[in-house]
Amino acid sequence: MTKPADVTVRAGDKVSSESHSLTELLEIQRAAFLRDGIPDAKTRMDRINRLSQLLLDNADEITAALDEDFGSRPRELSVATDVAGCMIDLAHQRKHAAEWMKETNVAKVQGLLGYKQRLRHDPLGVVGVMGPWNFPLQLTFVPAGSAFAAGNRVLMRPSSITAKTTEVIARVAPDYFSIEELAVVTSKHGGGADFAKLPVDHMFFTGSPEVGASVAQEAAKNLVPVTLELGGKNPSIVDVDADITEAANLMADARMINGGQVCLCPDYVFVPESKVGEFTDKVIARWTKNYPTIAANPQFTSTINEKNYTRIVGLIDDAVELGATKHQVIPAGEQLPDAQARKIPPTVLTGVKAGMKIEEDEVFGPVLTVYPYRELSEAVDKINSAGHPLTLYWIGKDNENLKYIADNTRSGSISGNDFALHLLSGGLPFGGVGRSGMGSYHGRFGFETFSHARAVTVSTMPIKFAEIVSAPFTKSDVRLTDMQLKLWRFVNARAAKKIAKR
Repeated sequence: MTKPADVTVRAGDKVSSESHSLTELLEIQRAAFLRDGIPDAKTRMDRINRLSQLLLDNADEITAALDEDFGSRPRELSVATDVAGCMIDLAHQRKHAAEWMKETNVAKVQGLLGYKQRLRHDPLGVVGVMGPWNFPLQLTFVPAGSAFAAGNRVLMRPSSITAKTTEVIARVAPDYFSIEELAVVTSKHGGGADFAKLPVDHMFFTGSPEVGASVAQEAAKNLVPVTLELGGKNPSIVDVDADITEAANLMADARMINGGQVCLCPDYVFVPESKVGEFTDKVIARWTKNYPTIAANPQFTSTINEKNYTRIVGLIDDAVELGATKHQVIPAGEQLPDAQARKIPPTVLTGVKAGMKIEEDEVFGPVLTVYPYRELSEAVDKINSAGHPLTLYWIGKDNENLKYIADNTRSGSISGNDFALHLLSGGLPFGGVGRSGMGSYHGRFGFETFSHARAVTVSTMPIKFAEIVSAPFTKSDVRLTDMQLKLWRFVNARAAKKIAKR
């Protein structure tokens, strides 16, 4: 039976996670989980509510820290993504936790015959959540909310790259949570590799495929299950009869969200061959209108650090050196790219070919590659040769062409005519496939990720299955065995005939 945990945070009990080592934090949470047992619905809902309150109460300090971490990041973006943006799924988890955690009867008729079958949804124990730097709160607090809904304790490690933001969260967390419930891990506890070594009950990681592979390897040493939310080069396809102005505006806007530093940003776009010039011109026009200034514009998000700035500029230069054409928005009087401000001008690349580094690398910056196509099969072949992306963008009608694309490609999701709307739905999963990730969350999918589906059977039948399948086997058992074979051969043959008629 579930019960409330004694986790009231009192004024004299506000213990910082930094007063304990990683191993100690895990031991504290595991001991508390075993001591308190499975938390009831009220406790779970209260934890999710406090998680939300932490963000809402400290929104001003959080957004200021994010601006400082990035060098330039608009408050409106930070609120929309890393504060208010978290509330959608947290509210959904809070509303449905009581319903989802209920034990379910999966076979009512068989139960009347003495074969009772129930399904429990048990918490795993202690969950480790590792977040990235691009949305350091959205991508840690939302999975933490799912873990709380499922009844777990959480060790949360926001990115050390956004150190100011992590410092704020680590400092204020004890005002809302005992470290027995939620402990914020910082760089003082070691690096991400140290966190990945923890023998938690589930490890949740968001980041690059390269680091994700390393996390999975470390987790495997302790047989810790993992959820990996990774990235990839997200393709876009503009249908042959789509409105080019609308398509260009959507791609221009979606590419520049958070300075292009989003795992869901479109990376490259296929445009009907005859419309490439018009599409490119309209993307540039949209950017020119949206960013009349860049270098000192606080609404233009900077590249997170020098390493990524240098990498992105290098991808552009490499493509141009090998024959690609760049189309850039550089306001009058500005010298861009600007290494000091880490501002890279919005860039469209055309004429990109195999052998250019940008063909292989996820850009994660303000660069969009445009490819021409004559037949949709050309786009399909190109997409399938690049590995499965996190999402695929479609600009056009909900028609047979979209069905063709969906049937012949693989991606974590498909986003038609807008930017990643599945993020806003409690009924859809968020996750990748193949190189773009494994597992999913949001809505009930998140609850199930952090739960164990535990089968319970209780028999009052007069015949015991154990007796049927153990020696000695009598002549009656032989006849029963032969009857089973005869029955199932008949059933299978009948199914084959039905399949042949379809």
